[in-house]
Amino acid sequence: MQTQEAATYAKIARRLLPLLFAGYFLAILDRVNVGFAKLQMASELGLSDAVYGFGAGVFFFGYFLFEVPSNLILARVGARKWIARIMLTWGAVSAAFVLLGALRWGAVATAFGLTDPQFSFYLLRFVLGVAEAGFFPGVILYLTYWFPSRRRAHAIALFILAIPLASAIGSPVSGVILQFLDGGGLEGWQWLFLLEALPAIVLGLVVLAKLPDGPLEAAWLTGRERKLVMTRLAQDSGGVSAGARRSVFTAILLDWRVWALALADFLRAMINNVLNFWMPTLVQDLGIPRKAYLEVGLVTAIPWGVAAAAMVVIARHSDRTGERRWHATLPLLLSAIGLLLLAFAGHAAILSVVALTLVAIGAMAWLAVFWTLPTAFLSGVAAAGGIAWINALSQLGGFVGPDMLGRVRAGNAGDNSIAFLILAACALVAAGLTVVLTRPVPEPAAR
Repeated sequence: MQTQEAATYAKIARRLLPLLFAGYFLAILDRVNVGFAKLQMASELGLSDAVYGFGAGVFFFGYFLFEVPSNLILARVGARKWIARIMLTWGAVSAAFVLLGALRWGAVATAFGLTDPQFSFYLLRFVLGVAEAGFFPGVILYLTYWFPSRRRAHAIALFILAIPLASAIGSPVSGVILQFLDGGGLEGWQWLFLLEALPAIVLGLVVLAKLPDGPLEAAWLTGRERKLVMTRLAQDSGGVSAGARRSVFTAILLDWRVWALALADFLRAMINNVLNFWMPTLVQDLGIPRKAYLEVGLVTAIPWGVAAAAMVVIARHSDRTGERRWHATLPLLLSAIGLLLLAFAGHAAILSVVALTLVAIGAMAWLAVFWTLPTAFLSGVAAAGGIAWINALSQLGGFVGPDMLGRVRAGNAGDNSIAFLILAACALVAAGLTVVLTRPVPEPAAR
């Protein structure tokens, strides 16, 4: 039976995870490629560090506003149609960044005290967040339709492996585009947006054609395999005490654990998104020549590549041992150490790259284990809404982190130290919350 079960879940992983991984890879690529585009377009369009930091982060306001509705719609209409819709729309919006320097807003931009490129940058980043809203929590919810909790951390880790790999692989690719592709009426940064947006549109059509809504719709599973999957999910749900599980959507607003999870992930998102949007600039600050974009891309790939490998190893070990608390907490402490090193390392190249690697490892390893926690006490509609609500609130950290670093740099002649000290404190608070949230839930006393 164990051999059949392992083979069944291996088949599910082979069928689903590459497609979901590819989708998230492209989502992250289209979300954070603005960090590389900044190296060239900021001076051309007149975007200061403060303007860039705000624009990079304003993406998350659109994401926040539409994430919970998006996940509830997915639960109603099915994953296949809704995930495909998300991919098609974010691909189209990402491609529209080619027009950043061409759009004219006149009095509208002036009323906000902005230039046309600044207004366009803010608007398109916000709309991109609206378009992408719901993809990540939608997939996390979707994986609960297939994998029981004891197999979920590894599956989630393989999915969110897209975050570090999108930067590890995308950074050199973006560097090549910026450095060598310039012509045909477009600048390098415009080619970057266009070429990295088109694959999302193509893959959205593939998802529409290939992704099953759940095990019962998967023609590639045998009847026996479907029964096994549904049985394991039912056992998984029945293994949690009724007093510990929430199944009504409105209950999530009354459960302190939901808010604590959201706060922990908010703090992690501040750290992660500083890396996502500022790492190319931070690497360039180490002394790399201004137009050596490929070199920036290759150095930027190092922290993300190491983080990708570490995340999978830690998540797999967490699933194998069933231990969540320290597999999540210790990586955050590693991030705190890396951030403290960054605060005091100045522009020492090797030490700074090591520190960035520690920060990336900690944030990514924590994230893989973290997403096994909400479904330990949420089910049904509450799982759909709760996962989305936690992720939506946490995404606001994606605005606060990049915006804060931009303002610190602008106000301190490019010095990042204060921002890194703040982020180190965030990592320590998130580690403390993780310890509390992973305490075993006592069974209710017998009556």
